[in-house]
Amino acid sequence: MKKCIVLAFILMIFASIICLSEPGLKGRDLVELESLNAKVVVDLGGGSIVDFHITKHGLNPLNWNYPEDGDTLPRTIGHFICFDRWGQPSPAEEKNGMFFHGEATKVKWRLRSRPLKKNGKIWVEMSCELPMAGLRLERKLSLDEKEAVVTVTEEISNFNKLGRVYNIVQHATFAPPFLDESVLVDTDVKKGLTQRGKMPYPEEPVIYWPKAVFEGRLVDFRRLKDDIGPGVISFVFHDNDEYAWATACNPVKGLLIGYVWKTEEYPWLNLWYNVKDGNPAARGIEFGTTGLHQPYSVLVKKGEIFGRRLFEYIDADEKIVKSYTIFLSEIQRDYKGVADIQFEQNSLILREHESDSSRDITISVDRD
Repeated sequence: MKKCIVLAFILMIFASIICLSEPGLKGRDLVELESLNAKVVVDLGGGSIVDFHITKHGLNPLNWNYPEDGDTLPRTIGHFICFDRWGQPSPAEEKNGMFFHGEATKVKWRLRSRPLKKNGKIWVEMSCELPMAGLRLERKLSLDEKEAVVTVTEEISNFNKLGRVYNIVQHATFAPPFLDESVLVDTDVKKGLTQRGKMPYPEEPVIYWPKAVFEGRLVDFRRLKDDIGPGVISFVFHDNDEYAWATACNPVKGLLIGYVWKTEEYPWLNLWYNVKDGNPAARGIEFGTTGLHQPYSVLVKKGEIFGRRLFEYIDADEKIVKSYTIFLSEIQRDYKGVADIQFEQNSLILREHESDSSRDITISVDRD
């Protein structure tokens, strides 16, 4: 009897890494972690997080750019990673085969371990190598067994013989049915710029969250109702912020998704949107090491904006570790969005706009 139980458990774990039935994901090599309360799915064809949902709720915010059935090529889906760059290569780099947003979503990721339960979490490890960039990324991802919380730790390694500049941006992208005109985006940013500015001073005029005048119209960056604002806006955080955060919530559908990370690891937040036929089609919360959507020749010449660097440097054989946390929460239909997020011991406390503490949302997380 015990042998049957053990065999059933092994088969369950094995099945969790060959999920093939999701519409748009059939035939793709997926890694699935599932607890009693939540599920997270990673696509090894590019390393994207393609599903994260609360079991009893079922709504997945990260279904942007799902492929046609039968398309198994590496690609950008949901929450993907821009690495070793954010944006376009130079004309010479493009001629030599470099991709927009780098190689990480264009290569096959390798599963380094099967899902393993340990210390109240379900863990998995995976990695990718970028042949042109000469960089490696090793990822440890865990799903909390009780909370709808995912923790991601990524180690960047340089296997070039020389040091080099690089960027890494987490491109979390939301799509319908989660995304509609009722979605509210919140964050604690300070000031920013639009990507339509003229070089070499794209930070002028400076814009401030959450509203700004753009082409003679007042734009509320929290909401996406029509195609009236700049497609990409980039912000920095306050100087004394140890942690940064960003959330997107749909009160009508009763769901909130959020991210929290160390500001020193990802000092920039870039917000992107796309509208099709007058309706929201995509909204990106992109936190990373740069806030200028240009090739390295421009970034190196510019150096920094608002006192924040536009790239990072990694020496030969150096390793750099960065991490972030994703969380989900059910919310009420009259929820007004997140005014602030605070750490209290090992919990995140989400303070609601225009509400007292009785409406706070508490989510247990690991601070380290």
